[in-house]
Amino acid sequence: MLSTAFDRTRLRDVFLIVQPATVIGWHRRLVTRRWTQPPSPRRGRPPVHTEIRRLAIRLAGENPTWGYRRIHGELSRLGYVVAASSVWKLLRTAGIDPTPNRTGPSWTEFIRSQAHAVIATDFCCVDTATLRRLHVLFFIEVRSRRVHLGGITANPTGAWTTQAARNLLMDLPDRFRFVIHDGAGQYSPAFDAVFEAAGIEPITTPPRAPMANAYAERWVRTLRHELLDRTIIWNERQLRRLLTHYIDHYNGHRPHRALDQHAPDDTPCKATAPPVGRNVERRATCAGLINEYRTAA
Repeated sequence: MLSTAFDRTRLRDVFLIVQPATVIGWHRRLVTRRWTQPPSPRRGRPPVHTEIRRLAIRLAGENPTWGYRRIHGELSRLGYVVAASSVWKLLRTAGIDPTPNRTGPSWTEFIRSQAHAVIATDFCCVDTATLRRLHVLFFIEVRSRRVHLGGITANPTGAWTTQAARNLLMDLPDRFRFVIHDGAGQYSPAFDAVFEAAGIEPITTPPRAPMANAYAERWVRTLRHELLDRTIIWNERQLRRLLTHYIDHYNGHRPHRALDQHAPDDTPCKATAPPVGRNVERRATCAGLINEYRTAA
């Protein structure tokens, strides 16, 4: 009897401390835990294999106009078993639009596909020590990366640019079909007419879209980094001499990653054994700002 009275006293004390709703909640959780079954193994489609995921993302990157169904078809032809809906999901997860816009090729795609027939042109501005601004007109062959100096002037008028185009065409190969420029005032209708007469179609890039003429923009950055930012230009004569030497270096010696570390004017040849034991000679160019290296004969 004493024990029973003691238990009732303790129970009463508990009820005074804990609210009835709390006790009921405890009970419900106990019931839920008692009758809840452990989670069953996940059913449905197995996860997409990592190799398939990587290949699908690669196909999407190399073929921007392909949608998820086109990629699914290519995977099926290659022998990979995967649902089209799974391809849609993995592309979406990777941040790739499963149904890309197919209105037409981008500027990058167009230039890349026509690189052998495209020449790009642009101006590079150079300020002298006396703050006189000179304008450098250049042309670059997109496939070979070969650069042509069109001229240097402080007043690039339409007539001056047109004459530079005539001078270029005297030495330009016949394989080109397009010339790309940004449509600035210097590129007058007469400038375009010179190229049209030679069977070369002028193409104007969109406004405020420098990457549409990316090859020309890249050459300007390279020119500034390797030459112009390392010296002070005093006059047009000095600039012309430096640019002539630099373009000779760029076309005839400087390796390009896009050309498998060859220069634009290099003659493709088979790989040879490294010149072990032969002396490497240095030759300075561009007023000593750039070095060229060759093995001694």
